[in-house]
Amino acid sequence: MTRRTLLRGSAASFGLAAGGVLFSAGSAKAADLYNPFSGYPMTDGWWDHINRGSLGGIDYAMGVGTGLPAAGAGTVTNIPYNGTGGHTVTITHSDGYRTQYMHLSAFHVSDGTWVGQGGTVGFSGGAAGAPGSGSSTGPHVHWHLITPGGTRVNPLDYLGGGGGGTVLPKTSAEQDGVPGPTMWKRTQNWLRIQSGYTGPIDGVPGPNTYAALQRNMAGNWGYTGPIDGNPGPMTWSAVQRLAAQHGYTGPIDGVMGPNSWRGFSRFINADAWDRVG
Repeated sequence: MTRRTLLRGSAASFGLAAGGVLFSAGSAKAADLYNPFSGYPMTDGWWDHINRGSLGGIDYAMGVGTGLPAAGAGTVTNIPYNGTGGHTVTITHSDGYRTQYMHLSAFHVSDGTWVGQGGTVGFSGGAAGAPGSGSSTGPHVHWHLITPGGTRVNPLDYLGGGGGGTVLPKTSAEQDGVPGPTMWKRTQNWLRIQSGYTGPIDGVPGPNTYAALQRNMAGNWGYTGPIDGNPGPMTWSAVQRLAAQHGYTGPIDGVMGPNSWRGFSRFINADAWDRVG
């Protein structure tokens, strides 16, 4: 695996990486962390690790190549071939806490990139003997938190979610593949957080929503068309490439159907896009 492969998608520190890197850094506290892996089965808990002599961690089973969202905003450092941890990504938050994910198959952004909460920082690995797996014997991600003093702690003890505001419901499009107002409200909130959308969170997409979507797709998913708020096949092909990181296995043909919307909605149902304000 080449360094270029490990750092795919890292052309610019201020780009929008996999729906996650913002234009400027903000603040993050340990209490602002969320669990980006709540939808995956936990195969090893904190005390399972401690009881077998590990410094601690939580393991979630997932297929190799699954996008790994940042549990909180911060600055990324990649550590290739980090001993038994294999490829490891560290996210340093503004209060000095550090999130670490281990056993990656690839990194997604370059060292020094600032990512927003929910932004993809790498791709899961862990297949026995694969490059970057370290001592892992099966596909999963290992997650732990490190305090400013250097002590490894259970991240589930530090979850907060970031304060008040309106909480959006999850979209049923993840199950039925039918986009509707709830999906578009969540999409607008994602684009508000990450891509400069300033319109209402009303679930009615218009030129401003689509222009923000095009900006995000241009920064992440290979969109090379105009930012004109008028989506066509090039825009939707980029959306399908995002959806492919979340279970979509169909063609990248720019024609959104139920399977395309299901994959996209798995991404848009992430906890990071729940809260408005």
